[in-house]
Amino acid sequence: MNLKHLAFAGALAATPVAALADSYSVTIAAGHPPVFRWVKMISDVFVPTVTSQMDAAGHSITFSEQYGGSLAKVGEELEAVEAGLAEIGTCQSLFDPAKLAVQNVTYYTPFTTSDLRKVSTIIDDLHANLPAMTQAYGENGVVYLGAPIVIDDYLLMTNFPVNSLDDLDGRKIAAPGAAINWLSGTGAVGVSGNLTTYYNELKTGVYDGVIVFASAALPGKLFEVAPYITKTGMGAQYAGSLCANADWYASLPDDAQTALKAGADAAQDWYVDQLEAAVTASLAAMADAGATIAEAPDSLREGWAMGMDNAARVWADQHDAQGKPASEVLSTYMNAMRDAGATPLRNWDIE
Repeated sequence: MNLKHLAFAGALAATPVAALADSYSVTIAAGHPPVFRWVKMISDVFVPTVTSQMDAAGHSITFSEQYGGSLAKVGEELEAVEAGLAEIGTCQSLFDPAKLAVQNVTYYTPFTTSDLRKVSTIIDDLHANLPAMTQAYGENGVVYLGAPIVIDDYLLMTNFPVNSLDDLDGRKIAAPGAAINWLSGTGAVGVSGNLTTYYNELKTGVYDGVIVFASAALPGKLFEVAPYITKTGMGAQYAGSLCANADWYASLPDDAQTALKAGADAAQDWYVDQLEAAVTASLAAMADAGATIAEAPDSLREGWAMGMDNAARVWADQHDAQGKPASEVLSTYMNAMRDAGATPLRNWDIE
């Protein structure tokens, strides 16, 4: 074999098998375990849809699914994807607010809509059409794929009945992340908390109630320790999406990128359908288990919303000062909601 042939053979050996065989090996990371619906949608819908689409385009693809913190803990998924430890992950803005700041717009605009499907559609549209919404992804070396992780309408669950705002005065109420701002003006004492500790801390009297959503309250058995469920309509929320490593994504042919987007769209549809059904079933099951479920009177909801600090304005101004287009995202989101028929109790963007 002459030197030219040796050089060619060496080049073949150094060329990735994936490129020669037109096949791809992809790692997906999620900090939460598969019991959570936003992880289940990856295995049940995203992976098979992408696999089918890639096969139809003449490609092959295999997935290594790394969930439950096996590769990245909750809030570390974005960094794992950016570093190339995984090609795809659940980039969770709720748990990574420093890097995905403007994505948290819904958590600063409560009482806007309880319609989780509307939140999913509008957030996805904003990612597609508003550069301010995707700026942060580019700054962190990732690309938005889709499949918004939406959270169903937040409720108030307490160990005492709630008929008016006066009933909250002096009560300790736990809330996650930015949602603790929702308690301003209510007279309640806000305590930072999360789903992993709610049950035990309610049981031991650390606090008297929690702000939570039905689809998590049922499996968490919170109705056992906080049997009074008040449907306050604090709103459905957006917490994250599927994202891909930017360099890896850019290296893919158009039909492979299209397959990933098709997988995300299918996962979004499945997730919203499943979540809507789960909300109805969860409320019914908790009522059957003895929980008392009540719709908050309009006077309570309006008094709650109007008495709050405008955390959205403070949040937007702070991030604008840091060069992050939060005011643009805030106004675009609220306008989109109003255009879609939502009737916010407060117009957080124009006060």
